[in-house]
Amino acid sequence: MSGGGSEPVARYDGELCAIVLAAGEGTRLRPLTERLPKALCPVGNVSLLDRALARLAGLGLTGPQRVAVNACYLGDQVVDRVGTRAHLSVEQGSPLGTAGGVGNLRDWIAGRGVLVGNADAYLADPTSPPGPDIAALLHGWDGDSVRLLGQPALDPKAPGTFDGHLFTGFSLLPWRLVRQLPPTFGDLVRALWRPAEAAGRLTVVPYRGTFYDTGTPADYLAANLHAAGDTSLIDPTATVTGDCHQSVIGAGATVRGTVTRCVLWPGATIGADERLHEVIRVDDDLTVPAADPSRGP
Repeated sequence: MSGGGSEPVARYDGELCAIVLAAGEGTRLRPLTERLPKALCPVGNVSLLDRALARLAGLGLTGPQRVAVNACYLGDQVVDRVGTRAHLSVEQGSPLGTAGGVGNLRDWIAGRGVLVGNADAYLADPTSPPGPDIAALLHGWDGDSVRLLGQPALDPKAPGTFDGHLFTGFSLLPWRLVRQLPPTFGDLVRALWRPAEAAGRLTVVPYRGTFYDTGTPADYLAANLHAAGDTSLIDPTATVTGDCHQSVIGAGATVRGTVTRCVLWPGATIGADERLHEVIRVDDDLTVPAADPSRGP
């Protein structure tokens, strides 16, 4: 396992590109993802996809020649949000998975190393602006091995760990392996990561910041509360005449009652007689409890 400081991305000009994986259905986050693809769900009033693109921009990776985004589930929404900021790879039918999504972009990758990030990864390093917190993945890379960003696991030998670490959303892949990926359904764990690990060609780079995969309502709420800090994060266009305690209030939302440790999506309304705790209010028809089942009743 190796760490290290950041290196200027200019070192990899013409040889490194980035992919944000945003095609998944987000089944564990339902019913939130019945309205929006997971990549567009807001955390701290900024969509996860926009956070990922900002992180790459912090590394100097911008534009459709250097950054690609794949889309499938509710793909039109992803396409509209990305616009001309990145190359778009729209998968037809069902999502191709992490390996298939990368394989479907082989012609665009065209011989370069690839920094691959999951759109649903919430990363926050208090010591760095967006971008440099993952620059350690690039430091001293040989262009031939596989690197994963990871944090120590509570059980270092648990399934799904790599060198005792849990994956935290970003990996660095060499072209020699990416060129072999077919544009068919598959995942990077089985297709590339485990074989590289078995061959002694996988390194886990430590990530010391905060990470949530936002895959469940509980983790999604936790990421939002982390973004809010010790107070409430209220969009300037929201109207708050009630009480907000450590909550995130979206654009155009209205709070007349009381919210504690909640997330309000843009345009959502809390009535004067409502007292909400640890929920996600999407609109008048959808309020999702964010209780963590592991806590018990």
